Amino acid sequence: MTDTTPALRLENIVKTFPGVRALDGVSFAVLPGEVHALLGENGAGKSTLMKVLGGVHQPDSGTIYIEEEPVVMTNPLEAKSKGVVFIHQELSLAEELSVAENVYLGELPRKRFGRVDWKRLHADTAAILDRLNCGFGPGAIVGELSIAKRQMVEIARALTVDAKAVIFDEPTASLTDAEKEVLFDIIRDLREQGVGIVYISHRMEEIFRISDRISVLRDGSHRGTLITAETGEDEVTRLMIGRSLDLSRNVARTAPGEVAFEVRGLSCEGLFEDVSFELRAGEVLGFYGLVGAGRTEIAETLFGLRTPRSGEIHLKGRAVTLHSPVDAIRHGISLVPESRKEQGLVLGMNCRDNITLPQVDDLTAGPFVSDGAEIAIFDQYRDRLDIKTPSWRQQVGNLSGGNQQKIVIGKWLAMRPDVLIVDEPTRGIDVGSKAEIHNLIRELAAHGYAVIVISSEMPEVLHVADRIVAMYHGRIMRTFTSDEVTEDSLVQAISGLGQDSAA
Repeated sequence: MTDTTPALRLENIVKTFPGVRALDGVSFAVLPGEVHALLGENGAGKSTLMKVLGGVHQPDSGTIYIEEEPVVMTNPLEAKSKGVVFIHQELSLAEELSVAENVYLGELPRKRFGRVDWKRLHADTAAILDRLNCGFGPGAIVGELSIAKRQMVEIARALTVDAKAVIFDEPTASLTDAEKEVLFDIIRDLREQGVGIVYISHRMEEIFRISDRISVLRDGSHRGTLITAETGEDEVTRLMIGRSLDLSRNVARTAPGEVAFEVRGLSCEGLFEDVSFELRAGEVLGFYGLVGAGRTEIAETLFGLRTPRSGEIHLKGRAVTLHSPVDAIRHGISLVPESRKEQGLVLGMNCRDNITLPQVDDLTAGPFVSDGAEIAIFDQYRDRLDIKTPSWRQQVGNLSGGNQQKIVIGKWLAMRPDVLIVDEPTRGIDVGSKAEIHNLIRELAAHGYAVIVISSEMPEVLHVADRIVAMYHGRIMRTFTSDEVTEDSLVQAISGLGQDSAA
């Protein structure tokens, strides 16, 4: 930290929406050259506070200061012009435009008579992309890039202005490990230049690695600011949720039952090869591996979204063929997908309609859907999963990430599956909601469900799984029981350093 005058300060910010006080007198400041983490459960007020800062929402009361000058933010472009730049978790790119056009969107360099200076635009963008080691050029079409590369385009936008403060909102959610290191290098560069960094993330290891201070919000209020080097994860968690969490290794609660699901020699061209495993009723089977290991592709194949080249799928000892998700659902297989917002929910629809969507045909009375039947199903899973929403009429897009994930899980539990596949169950949700999802997965197993959990987080699979399948480049390298697995052996297996026929 290079200066005691804040680069950015919010003083006593209050924001109320109908029926809820989202921010209750929150004060927050980031110093030049500081990485200041902002933590809190989903719904704690982080997003609302940042939207007030970016001019999306106007505060009911309170003041925003840039280098101790009071300012009023009326929209994101004005915030950027004052040196406050946002890098959002939800990408805000124009997919049909080039990288260069996206990086300088709204501020394209001009020649005489207002014509775009394409040469300067591409040169300026190329310089930024080189700094980020992006591996693609200014002329690339954004819609043709991977999600991770689109995230790098979003980051490149922040480097086009003389930023006073840069807000990173879950910036690593879609990045590979190598791309994360590039991002952390960029953050260090910005810090050395005296830029204040606000870093919002649910990943504690990142917070403790790169931040100088940590501020915690809970229920719309500021609960405290800690010096990172002088605190620990347990203290931060207690501030966030008001209690400590049990993150110990899972111990199987019940003995698994009969084999419910068996896969034999399943292969899909260029994605995975010779995948075989068994899954018993009442068991949680974890799939763990690096990005590109083939875990999600296996899940999609088991749900009928991909056609395998070879192999067999058996349900309760009987071979089945899955040509589509309709076939999978009919055979009792459900999939909670990796991206809840893009694949699992209709964000503009209400909670009730999202939960009952797969079974609308079964809830019709004549030409109409039975409102009473839909509401009864919603009420059942709202209570069972402790979904926090004012009513079934609430749009799913307005819920916190943890409650959105519960809606997706509830939707598929309502289909009463024998096999539930959950891909990245806690991506982008806070530690409190994460613990609730973990407990839910264990409870489902205790009630006889056969559950597959795919995760990129080692602590997660260690915590919830009875057995862990380690994958590397589309192949199963080893299958561990919860008794024998260690972090070292799991890392070796997913790095391709050992293969075990136990798979």
